[in-house]
Parts: sequence; structure tokens; C-alpha cells
Amino acid sequence: MSIVADHTGALAPTRLLARPKRIALACIAVLAAAGWAALGLMLADTSLFAALCRPNAGQQDAAQAALVFAMWCAMALAMMLPTASPMILTYADLAETAARKGEPAASPLVLAAGYVAVWLGAAMLLTILQLLLMRVSLLDPMASASPLFSGAVFIAVGLYQFSALKHACVTQCQHPFRFFFANWTAQPRGVFGLGMRQGLYCLGCCWAMMLLMFAVGVMNVVWMAALGAAMTIEKIGTTTRFSRALGVVFILAGAALILASMMTHWPARAG
Repeated sequence: MSIVADHTGALAPTRLLARPKRIALACIAVLAAAGWAALGLMLADTSLFAALCRPNAGQQDAAQAALVFAMWCAMALAMMLPTASPMILTYADLAETAARKGEPAASPLVLAAGYVAVWLGAAMLLTILQLLLMRVSLLDPMASASPLFSGAVFIAVGLYQFSALKHACVTQCQHPFRFFFANWTAQPRGVFGLGMRQGLYCLGCCWAMMLLMFAVGVMNVVWMAALGAAMTIEKIGTTTRFSRALGVVFILAGAALILASMMTHWPARAG
């Protein structure tokens, strides 16, 4: 859709997009708030929380999978959409510039939809992973892991922070203007595709840190907020120093968890 008025002076439908930046801010705020609100409702309802955390059998498997998927979708909106704010607002600035020049530009809602679509797909994969981990008893009935498993996850995530893929993806996330300048299109289908590409860069940047939720407790809202803030700081930076610093912290935390687990079980083995 283009941001234009018809020749009769009547408002065209796309006049609703005359303020792309306001629309972008509203989109981020509303969807992120909806994600946090959904998570709050899940935590407040003890029966629902129990259904999320305890593996069921038989006909209830599909219902539990749907609940877990809804939880991860809410977490994706609550944690990841705010981290995409710089990218979405950069596009909105360019769309407003195009509007002032009388040139067509698709709504930032289209871009956000492409981004969210990628993370909803990731939510499906995380749902499958959680159910598998619960099935093999690597997550306990409250969807938390043992210190040994948690330590291994922390170390693996910390090592990923130093990988070439991580650095390539976080660099793309840090420079959205360069990306949009090189790939600009006014077609909604093209803008949706740009949103998906940015979503894939974001996924490549952040998927490992999302796995930390298995190590600290899937519904741990304190860690949700902390990891969301860390991922946002990563994306508003201009280097990968913060990513490496996080990697060191995660590796040390993982080593501490494993050491603590070994120390706890050492007396029993010695006896």
C-alpha cells in the first residue's frame, strides 16, 4: 500500500498510514504488552500453569502442546518484539520520509508481521523441544532443569556468543538502515519479506539465549525480562563486544552450576 490521497481529496484507505512512526510504536507497545499480559494470566492461573508444566498422556497431549505453544508465542512477543524496535522504527522513519515526498511506502505493520511470523515459527520449534525435554525427564514437573543440565546449556550458549554466525547476525541487527537502504521496496509483499529476513537475522542472533529459559525455568519472568534487556542492548550497540562479554558471563555461570552440582553429589559418592 502507498501513502497517497485520491484526486477527489477523499481519504484513501492508506491515509491511515500517514504516520508510520506512530503506528510502529503502537504496534510494538500493544503486541509486547499483550505478550506480557498473556504470560501474567498463565502464571496467575495455577491449573493452567500446572498444565503447561506437567506432561500428560493420551488425548490431553494435543491440548498441552497447544498451551505450551501459546506460552512460547507470548514469550516471543514479550521478549523479542521490543528488541526489534530499532529495526521497525528505522523502517518507519524511511516510510515517513517517502510519505513526505509523496512516494509509496508499505505500512510498518507489514514489516512487523513478517518479523513476528518468523518468531511464531520459532515458538513452534521451542514447543516441540520443551515437550521432548519433559518427555525424557531433562525438565522437571515445573519445567526447570537440573544444575548439571543447566550448566551445560549456559556453557553452550556462551560459546555460541563467540561464533561467526552470531556475530554476522547481530551485526545485521545493529545496522537496519543499511539493510533497508540496500533492499528498499514499496510493495507490501516485498516489505513482508524484509520483515522475515530481519526476523531470521534476529533468530540467528538470539535463539541460543532463548534456550537459557530451559536452564532457569521456562516461566521465570525475571529471566525473561533480563534476557530481553540483554538482547535489546546487543542490537542497539555498534560492536560485538557486549555479545562476547555475555558469552564470558554465561560460560562462567555454567561452570559454576556444574561445579556446584559436582560438589553437592561428591559427599554421596565418597560415602
